[in-house]
Amino acid sequence: MNYSLDFSWISSGLGLLWQGLAVTLVIALCANAIGVVTGFVVGMLTQSKSRLVRLPVSAFIEFFRCTPALVQVVWFFYCVPIIFNVFLSPMTMGILAISLNLTAFNAEAYRGGIQSVPRDQHDAGVALGFSPFQRTTLIVLPHAFRVALPVLITNGISALQQTSLLSVVAIQELMYRGKEIASDTYRPLEVFTTIGILYLVVSVLVAQALRVIERKRSFNYSAA
Repeated sequence: MNYSLDFSWISSGLGLLWQGLAVTLVIALCANAIGVVTGFVVGMLTQSKSRLVRLPVSAFIEFFRCTPALVQVVWFFYCVPIIFNVFLSPMTMGILAISLNLTAFNAEAYRGGIQSVPRDQHDAGVALGFSPFQRTTLIVLPHAFRVALPVLITNGISALQQTSLLSVVAIQELMYRGKEIASDTYRPLEVFTTIGILYLVVSVLVAQALRVIERKRSFNYSAA
């Protein structure tokens, strides 16, 4: 097959790719902000003594961990409006779909951290007169977050990459813009190679920045 690479389209299509990348980053940031918080809440609920609380939460986690993310995205966009008569903007639906998936995976990461909190720390909180909410936010959360942080970083990067699935529901993120350019230029090899490089660069930069923060936090804790 005779095929010569030609990246000259970049000068005309780069603007669209930057727009798509901006949308991708907004979705990923919002989904991670939601997933980090709700993941801890769901992780705490898995420790409830009540089966009425534990079982639905476990079912939620298993559903999002054991079904394809693409199926979840499509289900939210087409089934939620039909079943619940709720109509949200595509961007909001996209953030919701990615963040709920992320919540389930983060909950599992937090659960290990929550279970590893030493019993004497709980007892110290009770002795100091802390309320259950204060013990959760001042004792359990910092410890669980520190233990779960490496997995939270991995999950966050996965959420960034999963935003590409939103192209199937016409959200104009990076992958969607790339498909537009590939259709116009008939250069899919160059377009999707460029998109892959952009995802790689962003993911590596985010991972490195978060690992630097993680190391600094670990150093501060060890110094304390």
